Amino acid sequence: MADDREFAHEDLSGTDVTFGFDTAVSIATEAIDRLHSTAESHSRVIVCEVMGRHAGWIAMHSGLAGGADVILIPEFPFDIDKVVGHLKDRHSKGSNFSIVVVAEGALPEEGEFATQSQGTDAFGHARLGGIAQALEKEIESRTGFETRHTVLGHIQRGGAPSAFDRVLATRFGVAAIDAVHAGERGKMVALRSTDIKVISLQEAVGTMKLVDEEFYALAQGFFGQ
Repeated sequence: MADDREFAHEDLSGTDVTFGFDTAVSIATEAIDRLHSTAESHSRVIVCEVMGRHAGWIAMHSGLAGGADVILIPEFPFDIDKVVGHLKDRHSKGSNFSIVVVAEGALPEEGEFATQSQGTDAFGHARLGGIAQALEKEIESRTGFETRHTVLGHIQRGGAPSAFDRVLATRFGVAAIDAVHAGERGKMVALRSTDIKVISLQEAVGTMKLVDEEFYALAQGFFGQ
């Protein structure tokens, strides 16, 4: 496994956390912190799009850590009327700005509005993108609040890894070498609680680890959505 933020999505069911995830969340959180300043100074709603094709782990963690006012993820199609209603309610109570964090794979409930098609990549996967731009237009037209969007994109996938990821990658590397010497094949190393385990690839990728309703409800309750 290369240190590529493809593994930062935190959606491998076999491991509690993948290396790269902590770094990606830290980068996204820092970006959200910076967006707070410009959103407040210009009295704007800012929509920040982060990675998350099928799972909203980065959006959830960075949104909670960065104090976002709305978090939208692929696991739960959102109701744009509820999003707009929450933003209007914030403004009516004296908040002159809001931050919306949206995973790239998040979608509105069927028939609400369309996002831009990006075609497919070299592997035949749909090229996601456009949800932040679509949200910008919908929010501004429905609320009258000046709205802007920003897409972090590949910024989340480069740069120096966090200290946590450096240590985790080292632990994974040592455990992987030990597994090779032990003659284990068709397996991968994984973090389980604080321990490094060797598990089968089938167990590792058998199911996709998605944000569950309880965790998502935490964000909704915290921000009053």
